Amino acid sequence: MTDSASGRLVVSTATLDDWRVVTGWAADEGWNPGLGDAPSFFAQDPEGFFIGRVDGEPVSAVSVVNYGESYAFLGFYLVRPDRRGRGFGLATWRAGLTHAGGRTVGLDGVPDQQDNYRRSGFAREYGTLRYIGPLAAADAPDRHVRPVEAAGLKALLAYDGSCLPADRPRFLESWLAAPGHRALARIVDGRLTGYGVLRPGRDALRVGPLFADTRADAEALLDALVIEADGAPVAMDVPESNAQAVALAEARGMKPTFDTARMYTGPTREFAKDRVFGVTSLELG
Repeated sequence: MTDSASGRLVVSTATLDDWRVVTGWAADEGWNPGLGDAPSFFAQDPEGFFIGRVDGEPVSAVSVVNYGESYAFLGFYLVRPDRRGRGFGLATWRAGLTHAGGRTVGLDGVPDQQDNYRRSGFAREYGTLRYIGPLAAADAPDRHVRPVEAAGLKALLAYDGSCLPADRPRFLESWLAAPGHRALARIVDGRLTGYGVLRPGRDALRVGPLFADTRADAEALLDALVIEADGAPVAMDVPESNAQAVALAEARGMKPTFDTARMYTGPTREFAKDRVFGVTSLELG
């Protein structure tokens, strides 16, 4: 791919330092990335991040992170605004997708890109709404909510895997322990009934994931996660397909700000969609 003004586009595997530049682009687009997301993203698949350069200058990016042998997730599909309309995005997209091989690929697509994704073989599965609002802490913390360490990593990995089309142990171990992340589990009669993570973002605190057996479990976790938020805005990406999740966000006074659609190129393994009250990240699923 060439650009008459600047030369040839070269797409290569990105480094963690490269991705800090890309995260800045995402912030400029209003995506509100988490302040420390990149190391956990790279922990899952360090070869799954791609950057396009023209004359050594970063102009485009995409991530295609592999989870096991059958599933991958595409995110961070970005072209710098001053370099759009020259084919750099499509060339970077194609280079990144080769990393997925024959895996089913998922993504969360904004409305104005969904037709393009359909033409690339993606089919819409369900919509997701980003809800934002200041959340008041509960009057009394739920006695069943505890730090995630109380649940044990084995139980957390199993629970997490039941809420997704793939297991992600390397990501989750990093995510739970990342600086600034508040990770809590709800344990009732010795059984894990949900867990959630709150992390700092550019424009609002981010809840993700919020996985729970019931709305009551999810609400108890949400109350405990925001107990130190001190009235700061909190954002959560909620699947429209989970009516209880939508009802919880709206009951807490959160307002929808924008929507995306979860799309797949093929079949995925079954997972407990009714447990997904908040998506982990629109970039990694």
